[in-house]
Amino acid sequence: MPRVGQVKVLDGERLTDRIAIGVLTSMFPPALIDEVIQRAGRVEQRHRLLPARVVVYFTLAMCLWADEGYEEVARLLVGGLQHMARWRGDWQVPSSGALTQARARLGGGVMKMLFERIASPTGTESSVGSWWRGLRLVAIDGTVFDLPDTEANSAHFGRPGSSRGEMQGAFPQARVVALVECGTHAIIGAKIGACSTGETTLARSLFKKLNKGMLLLVDRGFSGYDLWQGAAATGAELCWRTRSNTVLPVTTSLEDGSYLSALRPPKGNPGKSITVRVIEYTLSHPSRTKGEAPIRLITTLLDPAQAPALELAALYGERWEEESAFDELKTHQRGAGRVLRSKSPEMVTQEIYAHLLVYYAIRALINAAVEPQELDPDRVSFLASLRVIRRQVTDQAAFSP
Repeated sequence: MPRVGQVKVLDGERLTDRIAIGVLTSMFPPALIDEVIQRAGRVEQRHRLLPARVVVYFTLAMCLWADEGYEEVARLLVGGLQHMARWRGDWQVPSSGALTQARARLGGGVMKMLFERIASPTGTESSVGSWWRGLRLVAIDGTVFDLPDTEANSAHFGRPGSSRGEMQGAFPQARVVALVECGTHAIIGAKIGACSTGETTLARSLFKKLNKGMLLLVDRGFSGYDLWQGAAATGAELCWRTRSNTVLPVTTSLEDGSYLSALRPPKGNPGKSITVRVIEYTLSHPSRTKGEAPIRLITTLLDPAQAPALELAALYGERWEEESAFDELKTHQRGAGRVLRSKSPEMVTQEIYAHLLVYYAIRALINAAVEPQELDPDRVSFLASLRVIRRQVTDQAAFSP
């Protein structure tokens, strides 16, 4: 008979059925995890010490505590659960080898599928900083993750170039291109590739996440006729910086100082010229040299009354919110200068998507907390939020989620 205040354990329930990740469990409920595992074909065929659902939660927890070893992460995740009378002697913290094998059995597809299922814009119509003239602000950019120096990782992801020694970087690198909601920093789409794969190549697969009602901001590294054509076909509005050597003849001068021009297809491309609006401006700053070429933006917003040039020039700076998102993910969540744990390509994919899932969940919680107060999510410390969520995981470990 249970003591007063003790939760009675259901017949047939295992300790692992109680494992959760604190407040993040609301974003990743057990039923959703089980559904994704089944769709990915990773349901275990026999009873294991580490069922697939537990491995998913462990992998997410591993990204919450990137500085801790496998066994310590498992202890933090389970905490006081194993000391409850019903399970005493029933379960013990698995070894690092067992946890590595469990991650390998899970594979990379579950985390990728879970991210694609969950990741979507978190800002509502009342979210501060997420909108401009009724358009949701989003941006695309890329970053890289250093990987363990193994033959498998080197063969699959490659190494960056270097001017020293063997002309290669010290570590293999995976390239990640992401679509970010600027106002909330939520990463709502991501594609992983080898470091030799261009960002523009990976970016194309993210266009399916764009839709009418969005305004996409990108840097000049993504400019080009084909890329512009593909992004514009989604119905999203575009405001991109273009290279200074791009030929953009003036076809019509507009009253706000911008002008209409034609973006021409490259030689050999049978496509037609695309009408764009060009906005040129310079920034006054001591670091900028005289005679430097002006910044040039091209946009699908052709009407100055709908989108004044000065507003678009000021708005383009919102693209840097993606850099802030990468900094939060890589410096604070993963740890500055830290190499990922995974020694095989499939587990690298699993780990990167797990980091993206944890980051998305934290950002979604921050946005949900500030929205009723009409505060900008930028005003909330990501690091403080991360610490609170870590405490939540250990605080709930002795209780049913």
